[in-house]
Amino acid sequence: MPFARPMSILAGLTLATLVACDMTERATPTVVDRIDLKEKDGFRIDVDPIMRGTIASETIVTGYQPLVARGYGLVVDLPGTGSRIAPAPIRAQVIADLARMGFGTDGSGTLPGPEEVVDSNTTAIVAVEGIVPPGAVKGSTFDVRVYVVPGTSTQSLDGGKLAYVDLRPGPFRVGSEQSKLVASAKGPLVINPFANNRDPNSNSVDRLTARILNGGVISEDLPVRLRLATPSHNRSKVIEAAVNSTFPREAGQREPTARGRTDEVVDISIPPSWEDRTDEFVQLLRHAPVQLADNDRMAVSIQKALLANPGAAEAARWRWQALGKQALPAIRELYDYPEEQPRFAALTAGAGLGDPLVVQPLEKMAREADRSLRIKAIELLGSMGPNTSIDIALRPFLDDDDIDIRLEAYEALANRRDPLIFRYTVDGKYELDIVPSDDALIYITQTGIPRVAIFGGETQVTIPMTIHDWDGRLIMRGDLGEDRFLVRHRPANGGPAEQIMVAPFLPELAYALGHGESGDATPHGLDMSYSDVVAALHSLWKAGYANADFKAQQDRFLAELNRTDPLTRHGPRPDFADERTVLPGADVLAGIDSEEVDPLKAEAYRPEDGQRPDQVVPR
Repeated sequence: MPFARPMSILAGLTLATLVACDMTERATPTVVDRIDLKEKDGFRIDVDPIMRGTIASETIVTGYQPLVARGYGLVVDLPGTGSRIAPAPIRAQVIADLARMGFGTDGSGTLPGPEEVVDSNTTAIVAVEGIVPPGAVKGSTFDVRVYVVPGTSTQSLDGGKLAYVDLRPGPFRVGSEQSKLVASAKGPLVINPFANNRDPNSNSVDRLTARILNGGVISEDLPVRLRLATPSHNRSKVIEAAVNSTFPREAGQREPTARGRTDEVVDISIPPSWEDRTDEFVQLLRHAPVQLADNDRMAVSIQKALLANPGAAEAARWRWQALGKQALPAIRELYDYPEEQPRFAALTAGAGLGDPLVVQPLEKMAREADRSLRIKAIELLGSMGPNTSIDIALRPFLDDDDIDIRLEAYEALANRRDPLIFRYTVDGKYELDIVPSDDALIYITQTGIPRVAIFGGETQVTIPMTIHDWDGRLIMRGDLGEDRFLVRHRPANGGPAEQIMVAPFLPELAYALGHGESGDATPHGLDMSYSDVVAALHSLWKAGYANADFKAQQDRFLAELNRTDPLTRHGPRPDFADERTVLPGADVLAGIDSEEVDPLKAEAYRPEDGQRPDQVVPR
């Protein structure tokens, strides 16, 4: 049995009470510096006094904002729930894309052509969109959202897979008006099995909207450039030297980090060690000093400026981190400062610089501060490098009374690969984590790496039990006194039903649902997709047979999409009113703010507006 070791350690768990949650994270407004345009040459940047002398005081970063990339694609392998109907220009674009990808052109004459594929009720034309991270490098991945194109008669995307689709920045376009390719997407769809958040009393599931976790792939490195407010070859060289001093060339890096291209533009190459943290890299780049000077003295100056203006805490934090470890003496003086903003800015900078002296005050904050600061303190501890004392400090929070504190501690320890958490990879589909805790919980991710976490190793399934769900495609049944119960599953595509007998423990079930055939001693499972595994666990919990809470990861993707993209905003929003500044000649997305009509706009429909009655069906 694959769970013998963790289960023997994690016995004797108690029944937990469900904590209701809003699974969409609230977006945080982006703060930008004020930029005033001049009529002719350059522009003027007006920054806070604490930012004077930084790269951001003389340049703006182009390519810094995340891009929303979109495209039309085709979902395949549907169990007869697709549709051939779609708006004519979108249908023509998808057929052209399929022909370009070689559908029906292997020479044998046995494969269906593009039009035949689109005409099948096992396929559906869909809209696909995702957020491309700023400065993303070729091959990096991101989540994408998939939803049915309005005007079709597709009944469900459940069980489908997205065929390869090109993603381009800006609004949906077809034909020659499409913008430059930046990414592609494909993969199995994940359907959210939870009741409609807009109608808490509803017992329905939106089966016309789906996700592909890490399904988007960047096609080419996205350029990041510094544009000087006042063009000057001399200043361009000075800024180039300052950036290369802060971020020297690393092993395997082909170009220096900064290279002055003209008197107005400095090209930036993301160093290899920052390829997974491009947003953090850009923040440090902007806050780095232009003139190389005494970093110790500069760190003290930043401290004084912060104490005079605590509202500059975020800028002070990044300025200290950009200076490096030489700033630590000035930072440490504020670790126990009585005022919250300067103290937290110092603790955040200290954690970012890997200062071991920051562990104790952060642990104290995680135990004694208000809820929001406790969560931030745990997140900071989790972001630091290998340190056994950090792992030991975080473990007790797995039993905290606050469910969100428990989850933050789990995320931190999981990212740190703490050996206390046992991790299994289920046939390459998803990760299964067994988490020691006194409170039983099923936790699933909705972004990034597909993952199921079971808190409380030997959490039991209630027997006797009977579940008939998904129109009879899922059956779970167990009799009192039996040491195993039956799970029967029939795939959505109409394939033969499979059944297994499983021990009444949640970790065993979560593994067996997704595991297929193998050549080792592991018993054969039902080979479900991650989407179906999550839905099955949710059905078990909803029916009252899982002695655990159920919690889904906050939906950061949708919050970020709404924050980033003007096309998802409905009317003026004061918190974003000044966010977009278009500079003469700057690299901006052509047409992103235009009134040009795209094929979806006329339908006056977007998934975040809620679903029409005919688009929401019972699971």
